[in-house]
Formats: sequence, structure tokens, C-alpha cells
Amino acid sequence: MTQDERRVYLIEYLLNEQKKIRAIGIPETADEQRRLLRSLMNVRMPDPIGEDFLKIQDEYLQERNRERRITDASELTPTKADDRLYIWQGDITTLKCDAIVNACNSQMLGCFSALHSCIDNYIHTYAGVELRLKMNDIMQAQGHEEPTGQAKITSGYNLPAKYILHTVGPIIQWDVTEEDKELLASCYRSCLELAAENGVESIAFCCISTGVFRFPQDMAAEIAVKTVKDHLDKNQRIKKVIFNVFKDEDLRIYSELLC
Repeated sequence: MTQDERRVYLIEYLLNEQKKIRAIGIPETADEQRRLLRSLMNVRMPDPIGEDFLKIQDEYLQERNRERRITDASELTPTKADDRLYIWQGDITTLKCDAIVNACNSQMLGCFSALHSCIDNYIHTYAGVELRLKMNDIMQAQGHEEPTGQAKITSGYNLPAKYILHTVGPIIQWDVTEEDKELLASCYRSCLELAAENGVESIAFCCISTGVFRFPQDMAAEIAVKTVKDHLDKNQRIKKVIFNVFKDEDLRIYSELLC
């Protein structure tokens, strides 16, 4: 099966699952097909799915991730301030390291908004539908929403990273409180502790809570760097921590803190 054939198969399968949208035609161009496939995966509920679909989906996503160019964490240069810490600007779903961190909402099932630009959406898109199925199992067993500041771990599925750490950051309503600061620090600590327990030696953090959760970027970065340094000083199991930034402003903030 070619990559084009895999993509069309996956689209047809997902369209046939949903009676209301079965009549949607398959676009002609590869880019439009990719957008439709991503949309269908984004909105799919965590229902059981056939092994044939999963096999072809995994083949498709692994090839798709190679097409998107993978960055190997072993090739990154450490910061001048601390050779255990790294800054990398790019798409975290293309980073090959032991674990990446996903900033989630309290339902922990991913973003159900088609083509949304949040990190949760991207991670679920390129990991594959198995991730939502696994998170649903975890949350059903837990029996309640995920508290802020804690973490869960799963396989990375089709991502270059071996593991994904999922954490819910604080949502800022008005002014940042001391509790908000402690909860954000707890996100970093929880991820680091869980990563170390699972043998992770390299971990990449996104900028937790600084997007739609509205935590000020500069304050969040200071908390992130301090919490990570404190952990690494006490626990040497993790060798490399990467601060993954996407926005130029975050790159500037972390660079000033660490270079």
C-alpha cells in the first residue's frame, strides 16, 4: 500500500463510522486529504476500532512523521548556564527523545476541536487514535477528572518519543496566586518524578499553561527552570531536560534565563 492509498483508506474508514458525514467526498489533493484525516481523528470518540485500521494507521503515521523531519535530541547543544538543560524551538511531535510532555485539560482525552493548534491536538494527531483509547481507559479506571499538577504516562505510540507525560496546568482567571505558582511547579515535579520512575533519561517540556490557560510566559519559565534544576540536583536519573518552545517570545525568555 502506498502512502496515498493508506490515507484514503483511513479517511474512508472514519467516514463510514459516522452516519452523519458519510456523504463527505474525499478531496483530490494530498494536503486537503491530510487536513480531513486529521479532523476526523481529532473528533473521533474513544470507541473500539478494528485492528486493520490500526495497522494501516500506524504505517501511515510512522511514514508521515519521517516526512515531517525528526530532530534527534542527541544532536542538540546544551545551554551555557547548565549542560543538563537544553532549549529547542520546534514542533515537539517531531522530537526524538525518551519522553515529551503534553499539556492537557482535566478530561485528559485530547482536544476534540478539529484542526485546533494546541499541543494536545498535535500530539494526539501524530500519536494516533490508540492514545485517546488508552487515556480513556486510564480515566475510566480513575473515576474522576485529573487534578491540576499531577501527571500520567503513556507510550508515545507513533511519535518519535518513547513516552508521553500528560499533565494539567493551572488556569489563570485573574492575578497569579501563590497556589497557581505551586501547581505549575507541581506539574514539572510530577512529570520528572514519573519519568525517572520509568527509566527516562531525556525529557522535553512544552511551555505548560502559557497558552489558553493564560499563565504569564516569563513567570512560567522562571518556575520551570527553578523546579527542573532543583529536581536534577537531587535526582540524577534524568540526564537531559529540553525546554521546547514554539513562539519566538518563549525562545527569548528561556535564552535570557539559561544562556
